[in-house]
Amino acid sequence: MFAKVLSISDALMWRWYTLLSFESMQAIAALRQQVEQGRNPKEVKVQLAKEITSRFHGRAAADAAEHDFMLRSRGGVPDQIAEVAVSGAPMGMAALLKAAGLAPSSSEANRLMDGGGVRVDGAVVSDRALRLPAGCYVVQVGKRRFARVTLS
Repeated sequence: MFAKVLSISDALMWRWYTLLSFESMQAIAALRQQVEQGRNPKEVKVQLAKEITSRFHGRAAADAAEHDFMLRSRGGVPDQIAEVAVSGAPMGMAALLKAAGLAPSSSEANRLMDGGGVRVDGAVVSDRALRLPAGCYVVQVGKRRFARVTLS
């Protein structure tokens, strides 16, 4: 929910404020004036996202969502990711992605690697011939799919 609110346009944000926020119209007008005078609209949007998320999920969940969003926006790994055990080391990347459930097929895994959308422990993998030895790896596909893969 937090990220969805942040994805709205800056112009639409003001309509959301008037419809969904418990802030007074004077407070909303003051925020709008601050943005027009140079305040970053993202700061105001984060404030709205926290308010809406808190209303439906609680203050702790809103704070956690903000932390998670900021971590992901800087390229970090979420605190909670799926744990997957795969056997067959050494294993090629396409087979690993398929076995871990991060790609539906080997050809899709190869396409993702060609597009630069696969990372292992933070490093972009573009070599289709890469074979990983036994070990534990954080594998990322795209911006949002992560798995901690234990390869044996």
